[in-house]
Amino acid sequence: MTALELNDPHATLGAHANEGGVLIRALRPDAAAVIVRPDGGQPVELAPTGEPGLWEGVVAGAELPLRYEFELRYADGETLRVRDPYSFPPTLGELDLHLAVEGRHEELYERLGAHAREVEGVAGVAFAVWAPNARAVSVVGDFNAWDDRLHPMRSLAASGIWELFVPGVDERARYKYAVRRVDGGVALKADPYARAAEVPPANASVVFRSRHEWSDPEWLERRRGADPLAEPMSIYEVHLGSWRRNPLEGGRPLTYLELADELADYACDLGFTHVELLPVMEHPYSGSWGYQVSGFFAPTSRFGSPDDFRAFVDRLHARGVGVLLDWVPGHFPRDEWALARFDGTALYEHDDPRRGAHPDWGTLVFNHGRREVRNFLHSNALYWLKEFHADGLRVDAVASMLYLDYSRREGEWLPNEFGGREDLDAVAFLKELNEIVHASEPGVVSAAEESTAWPGVSRPTWLGGLGFGFKWNMGWMHDTLDYLSRDPLYRRFHHHELTFSLMYAFSENFILPLSHDEVVHGKGSLLRKMPGDRWQQLANLRALYGYMWAHPGKKLLFMGGELAQEREWDAEGSLDWHLLERSEHGGVQRLVRDLNRLYWEEPALWQVDFEPAGFRWLEANDAANNVVAFARVGLAEARPVVCICNFSAVPRYGYRIGMPRAGAWREVLNTDSAYYGGSDVGNEGAVIAEDVAWHDQLFSAALTLPPLGVVWLVPGEKVATRSPSATKSR
Repeated sequence: MTALELNDPHATLGAHANEGGVLIRALRPDAAAVIVRPDGGQPVELAPTGEPGLWEGVVAGAELPLRYEFELRYADGETLRVRDPYSFPPTLGELDLHLAVEGRHEELYERLGAHAREVEGVAGVAFAVWAPNARAVSVVGDFNAWDDRLHPMRSLAASGIWELFVPGVDERARYKYAVRRVDGGVALKADPYARAAEVPPANASVVFRSRHEWSDPEWLERRRGADPLAEPMSIYEVHLGSWRRNPLEGGRPLTYLELADELADYACDLGFTHVELLPVMEHPYSGSWGYQVSGFFAPTSRFGSPDDFRAFVDRLHARGVGVLLDWVPGHFPRDEWALARFDGTALYEHDDPRRGAHPDWGTLVFNHGRREVRNFLHSNALYWLKEFHADGLRVDAVASMLYLDYSRREGEWLPNEFGGREDLDAVAFLKELNEIVHASEPGVVSAAEESTAWPGVSRPTWLGGLGFGFKWNMGWMHDTLDYLSRDPLYRRFHHHELTFSLMYAFSENFILPLSHDEVVHGKGSLLRKMPGDRWQQLANLRALYGYMWAHPGKKLLFMGGELAQEREWDAEGSLDWHLLERSEHGGVQRLVRDLNRLYWEEPALWQVDFEPAGFRWLEANDAANNVVAFARVGLAEARPVVCICNFSAVPRYGYRIGMPRAGAWREVLNTDSAYYGGSDVGNEGAVIAEDVAWHDQLFSAALTLPPLGVVWLVPGEKVATRSPSATKSR
């Protein structure tokens, strides 16, 4: 008998009723002597049996339950006193096991994994792992010299869960599971439910108990009553490792605690409502930017402890900034110490590579049809929302989940039961995910990165949708960047790329993303995508932002966009903060700050984002002049905002635009303002709408349109301005 051949070690080891007393067995292969010390009783030395490492003896006159310790003596003179792990009851109850088998245990993370706790007054760690096809499982770690013979776990009935409470384990102990496969081989596996992990490239799991005391109850209470669809949302997308680095310490990334102050202050100063973090879940390869997750329940230890990350979220909430997390439920890496073939079989993934292997990323695809896998992912989503107070999840690569033939050639994929290409298991998983998340944590954001025309991504499941709150508008992003990347001389031939987004703008609840994916892999920075000389590039970029912030939909900008970053994003370096020493780059940052301020101040820009009533074309067809104009309309009490975009490189004088109202209109934004680095062509702060009908409007105004510029107008008298063409509050 060996430890890794025991699937019910408690039946052999520990204390058992015996005629005349209590029989105790211990598996201690390297001990020279094993002595039982019953609480309040006399010590009894155990004798070796015929099985290697197995000791036994009888405590005469004792009765169950019996509390005792082992005194372990070794040949080198070392002596240890330990409680017997096999004297404790299971730490999972019948209800836990029932819900786990049914795939309906929404807080399974509270039972599986490693949990520091007291059992029968004894401090230790309860370990539990799902490995239904393993022959045996042992927990190994710092506490047992990584010896897989010492702590075999018990199999809990038909649940596939293995469990063991180990007394005396430190809260920061490293550990793994030694899994005996059906073929007899043994694999050392990190804990799928581990709450902490070693700093990569080390990959052991780490026992962790949170001691963070939250200070955001008011934030959470407000969130529960919030409707993200009807509120302003301007998102700053961040990769924590490369946002800002410490130049005095070798250019190291900032820690969670350092970021808690610096990023919170920065996002608040620029007026962003949320930051969205590229995956912070533990990942072995930094070059994946976090999208190849190995530790789904552990914030990456690169930047500090899980409680440090809690403090980071707490600080952002204190500054009024929400925290969204990228979440990756579609695939996971092949690392042999992680989820791949966890118990020797395709447990979390599909066995058939036509469903289980992702051709683009070299990763494995979750088997969303397996209830235990769905439970793992559903509980993981809730874990980040509940345990870390995240304000929402952006689900990565949803299109790759929805289609069985995603990135696959003919013959490399399996159709569904109806012969179609839709992954019905993934569809059901996503619907259930959104139902669970929004029922459990009302007010949180769920957003899908979905790049196809799948219908109803952000529609309720009871209407046949997937149930997300939002969908990234990838079509708007591609069309807009394609249009603006062209020389203004040729934009007239691509005018529809600007107007086409309004053909479908209200079919989903859209977020307009200028994300990290657009500034890597040879695509160039946003600034370098723009044509022309340096002045024109900066003017085009400012015009892009002015147009984007007025367009229906919530906003998302990847870090560095506000600096007019010149080079592509480098995940191993820092943003080029020195660019702010140049006035033109500081001007772009000032523009983003003012866009966010005006966005907050003008409810017409966000109150009716997802219905046609919130948008009105004023000029959609002037391809010859590269001009579009539209009005944003809020609820009854909100004043309209008129946005006029001149995407040509020359100013337009006396350009007449139909207006929703007569009278004075203030120029509250001009991206060509000298304050932002422009040429200061504008309307001296205001225009007058006359009783001259124009383009289906009863009123109109003659404007000066700045070159490669965007102007916003609101009803009201002219006010004092910092420059002839921009109103400022800072």
